[in-house]
Amino acid sequence: MRLIAALLLSAPLLAVAQAYPAKPVRVIVPLAAAGTGDTLARVVSEEMAKILGQTFLVENRPGSGGIIGTESVAKAAPDGYTLLSASPSHVIHPALRPKVGYDPIKDFEPITVIANTHQLIVGHPSVPAATVRELVAYAKNNPGRLNYGSAGTGSATHLNMEMFKSMTGIFIVHIPYRGSTQSRQDLVAGEVQLSVDGLLPTLPLIKAGKLKAFGLTSSRRSPVAPEIPTLAEAGVAGYASDTWYGLVAPAGTPKEVIAVLHAAAVKALNTASVRTRLTQQGAELVANTPAEFRALLERELQLWSKVVKDSGAKVD
Repeated sequence: MRLIAALLLSAPLLAVAQAYPAKPVRVIVPLAAAGTGDTLARVVSEEMAKILGQTFLVENRPGSGGIIGTESVAKAAPDGYTLLSASPSHVIHPALRPKVGYDPIKDFEPITVIANTHQLIVGHPSVPAATVRELVAYAKNNPGRLNYGSAGTGSATHLNMEMFKSMTGIFIVHIPYRGSTQSRQDLVAGEVQLSVDGLLPTLPLIKAGKLKAFGLTSSRRSPVAPEIPTLAEAGVAGYASDTWYGLVAPAGTPKEVIAVLHAAAVKALNTASVRTRLTQQGAELVANTPAEFRALLERELQLWSKVVKDSGAKVD
């Protein structure tokens, strides 16, 4: 109902800025190709292009856990032709790195959260544990013997594992990569033993027996894999970290342009084919307002600032 209501309310706004978009729109994904954020951005951008009658070019700019791509959008012209596919790392970096080159709130105009997804702790089949409790027990008895790959220092995959380590009192060595795809490839190959990764790209590997699932970082189970417990259910009381993906533009982008983009995104997410493609892969569609998205960013910045302080996580 929320999607339909938002669509009806936003229809008149599409006429406000009829001149936009007059040229292709770039959507920067500050993550590696083939990951969850990349998949969501491409599916939604493809439909937005149809709705607005203009090309949407999705460009991957991984590196530094997402900082490189994010900074490029913060410095881009505020004209609506350069957008960012943002995720929790958008607010994690400023919490982890005091001198990061952007302000996650002041330097961006929120458009909408596309969807909430799930991350989970996964391991190579050789890891001598089948449950979260067994994993924690093994790590405590063998400090530093296990390592884990992440999408990069300051990424949500990094901080989710650091929060897990802090709450369970274990030590696992961090191996940062330039994105989740390379980390996942090395995990399957046995080069690293554990990882926090998206449920969407890892589920086929889990079902094929190439990876083992320990628990979801999110606050609830996923409808596409209800057999996988949350970390809280599996023994880490109080653990909850939900993963969201949304679209933002550089600060100063005209409100009329933001309104056009918001309306197109909402319409795209209300399209049957998009809903089917994303929900089948475990994404829970959101399509909230720019104001609601801004409030989320502010809450997330407070959350991750606390996690960094409590865990003692540092830039590697």
